Amino acid sequence: MTSSYPSLSRALAEALVDVLWFIDGNEDEQMDQDDAVKVMESVAHVVSTLPGDQRQELLELVGEMSAAENNPARRDFLEAFPEGFGLIDDAS
Repeated sequence: MTSSYPSLSRALAEALVDVLWFIDGNEDEQMDQDDAVKVMESVAHVVSTLPGDQRQELLELVGEMSAAENNPARRDFLEAFPEGFGLIDDAS
C-alpha cells in the first residue's frame, strides 16, 4: 500500500488539522465545549513551543494545505491556523 502523503510530517499535519477542524465545527450538543477548548488550547501550547525550524516546517505545510483546499470554510480555518495556534505572534 502506497501512502498519499509525501512525508510523515505532512501526514501528521493533515491529521492534526482534521481533528481540530472537527472539534472547531462541533455544536454544543455534539461535544462538551469545555473539553473542546481544553484540546484546542493544549494543541496551541504544544505548537507554540516547537523549535523554530519545526514551527517553520508546520507553517509551510499548513500553507500548502491552505493553497490546495477547495472548501472555503476549511481554507479560512487553515489560513487562521498559524496565528490561532501560536505558530506566529500577533505582531508578526
